Amino acid sequence: MKNRKIAIDKLLQRAAHALEHHPRQITALLVVLMFSAGGAFAVASLEPSADKLTVRQVLEEVSPLPLEPQLRDLDAQRLNLFRSELTRERDSAEALLARLGVNDPAAAAFLRKDPVFRSQLLGRAGRTVTVEVSIRQELQKLTARWAPQDDGTFKRLVMQRNTDGFSASVESAPLVAATRLGSGIVRSSLFAAADEAHMGDGVVNQMVDIFSGDINFRRDLRSGDRFSVVYEALEADGEPMRTGRILSAEFVNGGKPYRAVWFQAPGRKGAYYTPDGNSLESSYLSSPVEFSRVSSGFAMRMHPVQNQWKQHLGVDLAAVTGTPVRTVGDGTVEFAGVQNGFGKVVIVKHNHAEQTLYAHLSKIGVHAGQSVSQGQLIGAVGQTGWATGPHLHFEFQVNGAQRDPLAMAKHSAPPVTDTARADFERLARSMRAQLAAASQANTVVSAD
Repeated sequence: MKNRKIAIDKLLQRAAHALEHHPRQITALLVVLMFSAGGAFAVASLEPSADKLTVRQVLEEVSPLPLEPQLRDLDAQRLNLFRSELTRERDSAEALLARLGVNDPAAAAFLRKDPVFRSQLLGRAGRTVTVEVSIRQELQKLTARWAPQDDGTFKRLVMQRNTDGFSASVESAPLVAATRLGSGIVRSSLFAAADEAHMGDGVVNQMVDIFSGDINFRRDLRSGDRFSVVYEALEADGEPMRTGRILSAEFVNGGKPYRAVWFQAPGRKGAYYTPDGNSLESSYLSSPVEFSRVSSGFAMRMHPVQNQWKQHLGVDLAAVTGTPVRTVGDGTVEFAGVQNGFGKVVIVKHNHAEQTLYAHLSKIGVHAGQSVSQGQLIGAVGQTGWATGPHLHFEFQVNGAQRDPLAMAKHSAPPVTDTARADFERLARSMRAQLAAASQANTVVSAD
């Protein structure tokens, strides 16, 4: 009996030890046993009660870090501010810096003497200037960007503060094409709608060229017409410099939609097509002058100088002196000079049979033998030769005989080839989705 009691005591001691060191495991085991036996049980907390816990208070002196080094570190931190502005035509160095939040006479004096800043920024509106300024409004760095030529590059002027003053350098870098979306509704004019949508004139002019074979923008434009455009913006360090090519467009005129997609098959010239692959390109542009007015058509008329009825062998397009004139098709300049009553003239030969003539120019921008592409500027409207007012006389000749230029402009180019059809259809599907997104866009970034 004594031995049995000793054995029970040892078992209880072991159980107590297990409960003391593994209370959660033992409790879980009891739960499993009780539920497997179908019994009911209650679990009591095995932790000591709060009144039996030992509470200790620990006091320790803490010394703060010295304030002077912290203040010196804060004072050494540079807090610079950044701001961008566009140049204005009448800007001085001081006026531009003041708009940029710079109060630094030494920087203004340096800029006044810098030849690049004087020649490329002063007196030129619309060029982007970004500055980095200290909290004391002192200039730390100035960066200006502009794209002087349409060659895919831009110039970057960088002026920096050094230990002994300022230094400046000019770099060239490539423009980067980014895709933009835009849409608008015509209420008064097409250009007003584009301005409201923050789209540049370059996008509008392209859109007119694309759809001019289907829409007469001088006569058929209506209030409520709407357009959506996907186009390229050429950027310099993320800043838009100018617009690139329209990639796809939709114009709804009088409720009827017209759509265009830019596509270039390998080894071929790019062109605009309808979404089903028919060419929107004419072999020739509808007019060598954008938004001009036909003042005299291809018909009999009273000659304004000779004062007699004669067949007018071209069309006269009324426009102000200096209005750009462009070739209506690819070709080679056959003649560039002066011809009696025509004044200053350019003749472009397009193929073995067809050529165009542009007369009464105020200036000529090409030379004989030069290759030109459709839409390239070749001169400007004037009043040279026998002309009673500024206008462009435009002729279209086939095998030496004059034809109505407006009729010749309607000759369409061929559709997408069978070999390129699959690539075109993939692009067209993508562009339809982008145009749908563009139609919902009410704000775009201007690149002009």
